[in-house]
Amino acid sequence: MRIKPILASGSVALAICGMSAQAETTYPLTIENCGQSVTFEQAPQKAVALGQNSAEIMLLLGLEDRMAATAFWPNSVLPELAEANNSVELLTVEFPTLESVLSTQPDFVAAMLTTLLGPDSKVAQRSDFEVLGIPTYLSPSACSTTLDAGDAYGSRRDLWTMDLVYKEIEDLSRIFDIADRGTALIEDFKSREAALRARFPEDEDLTFLFWFSSPSPADDAYLGGGFGASGYIADLLGGKNAIQTEAEWPTVGWEGIMAADPTVFVVSQVDRNRWALDTAENKIAFLTSDPTVSQMEAVREGRIVVMSGAAMNTSVRTLYGAEALAEQLKELDLP
Repeated sequence: MRIKPILASGSVALAICGMSAQAETTYPLTIENCGQSVTFEQAPQKAVALGQNSAEIMLLLGLEDRMAATAFWPNSVLPELAEANNSVELLTVEFPTLESVLSTQPDFVAAMLTTLLGPDSKVAQRSDFEVLGIPTYLSPSACSTTLDAGDAYGSRRDLWTMDLVYKEIEDLSRIFDIADRGTALIEDFKSREAALRARFPEDEDLTFLFWFSSPSPADDAYLGGGFGASGYIADLLGGKNAIQTEAEWPTVGWEGIMAADPTVFVVSQVDRNRWALDTAENKIAFLTSDPTVSQMEAVREGRIVVMSGAAMNTSVRTLYGAEALAEQLKELDLP
């Protein structure tokens, strides 16, 4: 089942009505977020979401009337959220400027990546908003990585799970005083996660390689790292990531990719239109036409599946990506 925005979904609305009422948020509310204490004097009314994950969580919670703007979208919004998203200003699908964010007069800024809101951010540091009295929130998934010198996305030594997304949904629903909606959304995701895990028994021989994008065929490929969202998807579907690096987004040459020899090649569809190889179509064309790469067993046997690039980020879209792959594995008769 694809969940609709909370306020528009009859099944979720019935679930909410059947629950015991969640406690209302008492303001001022102070939460601990990524090592910082953040205080909210009231529920935000003009939130800015930096990153697709932050935006889609707010939209899934039915908060479009309290969103001033969004930015940084590797993929188009979920179809069921399109109408709600149309009512929210889009600053850019890429990195916005600090000035453009401030022009919306936000009273809250949430971000999905440290590159959007962090010490070395291309947009701003949290302190840039704090001095203006604007509270901020950074996705727990983003600050759970270990940042390495020269690597903005960091690394992981343990497998990421959806628990960090559930924490983010819970925090945002408390900040906006809509705890019931957050509980309903988390329970829906947990049931879908459990259903997938029950379908796919562990298979030691099943490996996945997740190709996000490349500037060109001659360049190293950006891949989903071993313990990030891609590793979680592989684990959920009974297999493992063929790329066992701690780096969140390793770049790997084609010799290394061929040596990994995955059972399944996962190519992403990225809608941002930055590089020609952002599209799944162009990735597949390269894989099947290159004289050397086309000889990989996964390519020869047609074991190429497509997933949104957003699902390779640690986000709500990760579960949607796992569901999309599950249906394609079924068509390939795997496992």
